Amino acid sequence: MVLQGLYRYPLKSGAAEALTEADVRRRGIAHDRRWMLVDTDGEFLTGRQHPRMVLLQCSANDQGLLCRAPDQVDLQVARPGPDAARRQVAVWDDTVSAAAAGATADRWFSQFLQQDCQLVYMDTRSQRVVDPAFGQAGDTVSFADGYPLLLIGSASIEELQRRSGVALDALRFRPNLIVQTTVPHVEDQWHRIRIGTVEFDLVKACGRCRFTTVDPFTGVRHPAGEPLKTLTRYRRQDGEILFGQNLIPRQLGILRIGTPVQVLTP
Repeated sequence: MVLQGLYRYPLKSGAAEALTEADVRRRGIAHDRRWMLVDTDGEFLTGRQHPRMVLLQCSANDQGLLCRAPDQVDLQVARPGPDAARRQVAVWDDTVSAAAAGATADRWFSQFLQQDCQLVYMDTRSQRVVDPAFGQAGDTVSFADGYPLLLIGSASIEELQRRSGVALDALRFRPNLIVQTTVPHVEDQWHRIRIGTVEFDLVKACGRCRFTTVDPFTGVRHPAGEPLKTLTRYRRQDGEILFGQNLIPRQLGILRIGTPVQVLTP
């Protein structure tokens, strides 16, 4: 098995950024979901309610965020400094102090979504912990739904395509890592893996929602509700529809496409 795909999502619910290598940090891949859009009440905005968010192409580095979107002029957003205004924002059940990106960015994103919103950034002052039922003391996470990284086996995607009869791009499931596998859902059996020098605990299967029905390249929902409709038939467990595994990094380092994947604890 090797690492076949490597992605990050600089803006929560925005488009994937394909990588050939990535720096894994405690919160996940560097620059992954450190930016987020919120409404006027500070509640996070998501592709579940706003499918066109997947058309927001954002590229991140230490200086900030470069944003592109259909019918919009490109936007360069500087990373907020230590004196930037702050606000409390909500991500699911968590409340986080985040840095405001500024009025120019807010207008740009509000115009695209056709609703008032604000862009915020998770800096070093922002703290959000992993659910202690599945993590360890000190485990932290970005603006991702709940865990630092998400992994899917390639055979699991192929099996879903076979069952649904629909061509499905893996990016519907917003993985950080795609591992080349031959057995569908074999990743459900893993508890700890090593990719190169980087080690991860696989702590919880990922519960799925209607965001999976949004085409990542068009922002349009599948008319028949696929692949969620098919997943419901064979991947429902304890009230959740499960696909892929959530990861917490234990040994940090650099990931590279093509690196062998070793199962340490099956």
